[in-house]
Amino acid sequence: MKKINTTILLFFLFFVHQRTTAQDQIIQVTGIVHDKDLHEPLPGVTVLIKDSKIAEITNEKGEFQIKSKIRFPFTLVFTSVGFQPKEFEVVSLDNKISIELNTDNTLLSEVVISASRVQEKWLQSPVSIEKIDIKAIKESPAPTFYESLDNIKGVQLLTSSLTLKVPNSRGFNVPNNFRFMQLVDGVDVQAATLGVPLGNAIGPTELDIQSIEITPGAASALYGMNAINGLASLQTKSPFQYQGLSIYQRTGLNHIDGKEHDPSYLSEVALRYAKAFNNKLAFKVNASYLKGTDWISNNLTDQNPAYLKTANPNYEELSGEANPAADLWNNYGDERNNRVAVKATINGTQKTFNVSKTGYLEKELVTPEISNVKFDAGAYYKIKDNIELSYVYRYGLMDGTFQRGNKIRLEDATVQNHKLELKGKDFLIKAYSSIENIGKSYNLKPLADNLDLTHASNNDWKTVFQNALQTGINNGIPLAEAFENARTQADQGRAEPGTPEFEALKNTIIGINNWDHANGGVAGAPSTGGAWLKQKSTMYHFDSQYNLTQYVKYFDLLVGFDYRLYSVIPDGNNFVDFSRPIAERNSALPDGSFGENQKYEKYGGFAQATKKIFNDKLKINASLRIDRNPEFEAKLNPRIALVYSPAENHNFRISYQNGYRFPSLFEALSFVNNGNVRRVGGLPRVNEGIGFLENSYTLTSIDQFTAAVNAAVDAGIPQNQAALNNRNVLVVANLPQMKPERINSFEIGYKSILSNNSISIDWDAYLNVYDGFLGQVEVAVPKTGKVGTDASVLDMLTRNKQDRYRVFTNSINTNKSYGSTFGIKYGFFEKYTIGANVSFNDLINNNKSDIFITAFNTPKWVTNITLGNREIVKNVGFNIVGRWQDSFLWESTLANGDIPAYFTADAQVNVKFPAFYTNLKIGGTNLLNHNYYQYAAGPTIGGLYYLAVTFDLGQEQKKQ
Repeated sequence: MKKINTTILLFFLFFVHQRTTAQDQIIQVTGIVHDKDLHEPLPGVTVLIKDSKIAEITNEKGEFQIKSKIRFPFTLVFTSVGFQPKEFEVVSLDNKISIELNTDNTLLSEVVISASRVQEKWLQSPVSIEKIDIKAIKESPAPTFYESLDNIKGVQLLTSSLTLKVPNSRGFNVPNNFRFMQLVDGVDVQAATLGVPLGNAIGPTELDIQSIEITPGAASALYGMNAINGLASLQTKSPFQYQGLSIYQRTGLNHIDGKEHDPSYLSEVALRYAKAFNNKLAFKVNASYLKGTDWISNNLTDQNPAYLKTANPNYEELSGEANPAADLWNNYGDERNNRVAVKATINGTQKTFNVSKTGYLEKELVTPEISNVKFDAGAYYKIKDNIELSYVYRYGLMDGTFQRGNKIRLEDATVQNHKLELKGKDFLIKAYSSIENIGKSYNLKPLADNLDLTHASNNDWKTVFQNALQTGINNGIPLAEAFENARTQADQGRAEPGTPEFEALKNTIIGINNWDHANGGVAGAPSTGGAWLKQKSTMYHFDSQYNLTQYVKYFDLLVGFDYRLYSVIPDGNNFVDFSRPIAERNSALPDGSFGENQKYEKYGGFAQATKKIFNDKLKINASLRIDRNPEFEAKLNPRIALVYSPAENHNFRISYQNGYRFPSLFEALSFVNNGNVRRVGGLPRVNEGIGFLENSYTLTSIDQFTAAVNAAVDAGIPQNQAALNNRNVLVVANLPQMKPERINSFEIGYKSILSNNSISIDWDAYLNVYDGFLGQVEVAVPKTGKVGTDASVLDMLTRNKQDRYRVFTNSINTNKSYGSTFGIKYGFFEKYTIGANVSFNDLINNNKSDIFITAFNTPKWVTNITLGNREIVKNVGFNIVGRWQDSFLWESTLANGDIPAYFTADAQVNVKFPAFYTNLKIGGTNLLNHNYYQYAAGPTIGGLYYLAVTFDLGQEQKKQ
């Protein structure tokens, strides 16, 4: 008996050993995946072991093999863009696995993150949100994934340059959009001192983009800071899921009509390589280079036409092209600060005329050649299957032109990011820094001013012009011709574009950081002022979030915290050390610096609760965020949203949120002299000792005052007496202390999938109420008296007796805007898809005058219509989109005017060559080459035609 027991024990131990050994062995599973409709192998399908990070991708024959130390049974999950996910339980290795995937209406299963900072179904998001996935990116007729944003309902994409596209939604559009946040893998990619994201200049390449989520409208309740008009969140590909080598080449042609530039080639090349080791450690590297010829800004619309009081309304012969006071959109140096009052005697009567200096065209001041270099590299380590540590470095270098208060030409502008992140199933912790260096960029306005002033001061130029004008009138020359001749004489000896002397002088001025004129542009010696935009800063950011749902019984709970610090290096021109005396702020210290770095910070936190009730038909989402900036009081940002789903695939939503936007660095702390007008931030420390808030007159009233005085002088009244008689025309600014901009946003919407999943509908409507809207107002501070005194009134007669400031401050009115968008998409016969969307935006008129222009800058109606088929024949697809927007008024501190309605048509055809791992995309934007412009003083945009080839060798790497 003892012998039998011993035998049984040995057998049991042997069985346990064999069982354990079997469990420790590496299991290899092989199989093949097919398209159920086409009965063809499916390459690029992700095969994942459920509840792990272990994944492989099918090769060009649809085959896969996956290895892991795992025990039976286990589940494989098969996913691919455009197909329904499928799970398969593996219980043995007896048979080779064969899987068929069904095509999918992706909207049913589409998951978004940005709306609530957690994964949720697109159909049940609490606010309006749009998503572009890999499939949509590949099928888009846009030349780049970023430009496909222009086809999203409710989104405007302004083109400042080929390298710089600026998104916006729901009104108040500007080329430097402080109100729209852009994230790349959770990193804010703004250039801090410029105050804006530089389009996609530092973002993902065409090969690395995974998806884009757009939240039109306020998102500050969860993201704070600059997200009151919208949020764009770009996600890149994981090196664990997308491995191997990919190469991309796009060749294009623009300026084909040769009107503003000879036909020009565009070239973009990109490379991506990713590799994973034992599914624990992975890395990826991306690089791209773009080179081409930019769109040209050469619109000479006059924004100071002859009928205005600031021109010469009483002289019909001085209208149109003969207007001597013209202020042309894309000409610099002819603005109001360079306008002089010229006197002439006609038939024995003295008359006063407004005359602008000649200035220089934008195309004479900028080089149209542009380039963009992007590089990023990341290392990723899985501490556990659901905990990942990563470090990512990102670098972007770009040229291009964009508009802030004036046009800025970016030359060798760089932004670098360093990000360290730890994320798990329920938490995320990341820290990153953003290092900005604007390189040899320059401002076109001081460049033009200083080019002119090296020839003659404003007063000297005026004297020559005035004498020549009077001579022409005395000789009986017609008035318009006399003005033209006078200008020719006054301009004699100035640097002429196209000459070596002009280029040398231009480069000298661009190399000088201080924009101040050596003589203020009023008398005597030539100017030695510069135009260099020398800006450097570092932004430090930390944020974290934790999903506490597992610890809460009755609802889902998400909490988060973030901190941000800007550190700006004073350059003595754009940014200064405000602790230094005013007279010394622009002067370098013995060590070459301009003082202590200027700090600007904010921090905040949020909590979000989500609860489903009534059998999950009603979802309640509520969040509360608090933000603090030491310059201001703490601000609360609540959001409440309800999503009601009375039946499957029918979802109604309503939401309210309050949001604040702290002023950007430039709005808060700038201190730059730009063409005898100092642009200043609105913080009290900037105003201290100057008085532009409380001791100034508005420039608008000064224009009216000047016109009234000139008319009185022409009638024979002495100038000083005329000024004092019209003192009531002057308006004291009394600018408010700067405060954060606030928005109250109300939104309703409906999303549904109908007709056997072939029709999708998405509708929303909103009302936004802005309080303390931030903008710029130009004022004049008298040098010899307080506002209201006789001395201050007389100071307004002479330019050198007043200091001009363009101040960032808050509107005194409440601005209300409203709008709606509607989108529909229909999938029909053999994979054809047709879609349309329409957007409406408008501003509720406020009859009360404000201290600056509202600048809604948004067309009332915009619509897109698309038609496509992802596979009209085997391996061939196409997509066509037509876009129309109506005319609207554009207002800005640089240029104002009407923007005509326009229509564009874009199209692409894509062809796959699976045997060669190659995709070919042929397309064009603005196919009919109807030139248009999107904003006043913006570039004229024509047709762009391109061929893009992608070699995706990732599958080949897997096969080997």
